[in-house]
Amino acid sequence: MATLAAGQLTLVDWAKRLDPDGNVPAVAELLSQTNDILEDAVFVEGNLPTGHRVVIRTGLPTVYWRLLNAGVPTSKSTTAQVDEACGLMEARSHIDVKLAELNGNKASFRLSEDAAFIEAMNQLQATTMFYGNPGVDPKTYLGLATRYGTISGAGNSQNILDAGGTGSDNTSVYLVVWGENTVFCPFPKGAQAGLKHKDLGEESVPDANGNYYQALRTLYQWENGLVVKDWRYVVRICNIDVSDLVGLTGTQAATAATELIKMMSRAIDRIPNLNMGRAAFYGNRTISSLLRIMALQKSTSALGIQDALNQFGQPAKQLSFLGIPVRKVDQLLNTEARVV
Repeated sequence: MATLAAGQLTLVDWAKRLDPDGNVPAVAELLSQTNDILEDAVFVEGNLPTGHRVVIRTGLPTVYWRLLNAGVPTSKSTTAQVDEACGLMEARSHIDVKLAELNGNKASFRLSEDAAFIEAMNQLQATTMFYGNPGVDPKTYLGLATRYGTISGAGNSQNILDAGGTGSDNTSVYLVVWGENTVFCPFPKGAQAGLKHKDLGEESVPDANGNYYQALRTLYQWENGLVVKDWRYVVRICNIDVSDLVGLTGTQAATAATELIKMMSRAIDRIPNLNMGRAAFYGNRTISSLLRIMALQKSTSALGIQDALNQFGQPAKQLSFLGIPVRKVDQLLNTEARVV
């Protein structure tokens, strides 16, 4: 399995470096427990105050064979600049001071409320990483499903594999290779990676009728984007019919599962070089459950459950396919429309 090169930081790495008082590392741990993609993603400080500008090579120079005593024409490569914007996610909490004091431990009460906000932001961030579409909501950034959302006539269509589902109960599996030269998550220049939590203290705030009460105020912010610097390092297996996977029995179910394995194998061959970063498959709970059952049944030697260490160095069991981790993302839908 490919590993991250030095300097390619996950959210947990950034949290440990950027928050010496210990608050953010605790938040990052909560996030990684519920969304594997946030644990894997490489986070890079952007080169713009609002995101990151990347230079992509769009054409190679012309090269020639030449004869002795004869020259060749000059040539050059071509490039293009692409600006990827970051989105700003924000939430605010106002807790009545008297309510927080009822259980005798104001700090623990606020922590329990913080956990709910953190989980909500975690889920929205994971959703946006796949389904974000500035054309629909200009406040978001461009997600993977939107980037790899058209097969017919798309420049990246060779990295979109059609599993054949025709209804509206489809899901997708993604293969992503995370790295600074492949796919990464930028945060604005000079900003902080990951979720920021700021205690604004106690203040008088108005209620719905304009009357004031004392409240403990908290601000949550998360600035993040997504850069696909090289589109060849993401493969989407789309149009996976969920009913075929979970509603069939016997040989029909086995056939549907085997076809998914074949598609995952084809996805690997679409990646130019797995050593460019950290490779991982992403599917929802339905996909993960199916593959895990296949691994336990030894229906294919390509699937396995391996001993591994998580990002905190703790022992863990990891589902893998041909040595590439298969990670779980609950925000991937079972109700995707057919991609054409």
